[in-house]
Amino acid sequence: MPTGLSIEDATRALLLLGPRLVGRAKRMPPPDELRDLALGPRHLSMLSYLLFDGPMTVNGLAARLELAPTTVSLMVGELSRNGIVERREDDDDRRRRIVSIAPDRRGAIRAWLGRGAAAWHHALEPLTPAQRLAVVDTLRRYDEFTGGADQRDEVADLAHGLTGRSV
Repeated sequence: MPTGLSIEDATRALLLLGPRLVGRAKRMPPPDELRDLALGPRHLSMLSYLLFDGPMTVNGLAARLELAPTTVSLMVGELSRNGIVERREDDDDRRRRIVSIAPDRRGAIRAWLGRGAAAWHHALEPLTPAQRLAVVDTLRRYDEFTGGADQRDEVADLAHGLTGRSV
């Protein structure tokens, strides 16, 4: 029984698996009441945090999303105007606002985003904490590389090394 994959075999396997994952994610349509909104990945991440971690401040959301508080505040404002989230005063500090999913939208959002959470839980559950960390770190490195500054030369060099052909 093999104990691992070569970097080339793992890369090929993930190149095949990646489009499948993206395709399945795209086929999970948003609930009808959210379908007309132009929700992007940042909105989905914010809604996921609010769904699974509960209400929090704009600054708390900004820290988790790794975005500027002003950016998150604009996103909250947009979703608030559309009745997706609510903002209320913090009972402990009236200068702060607590953001939460609107109660009448919570069920639809839970049904929609919960499927992905259940799938990740299923995939990660049999792994050790160290293996889970490796998976998350690997996906972050992939995200950083693909979302980073212009890396055409590095991509071309890597692709040439994998395929033996110029890109």
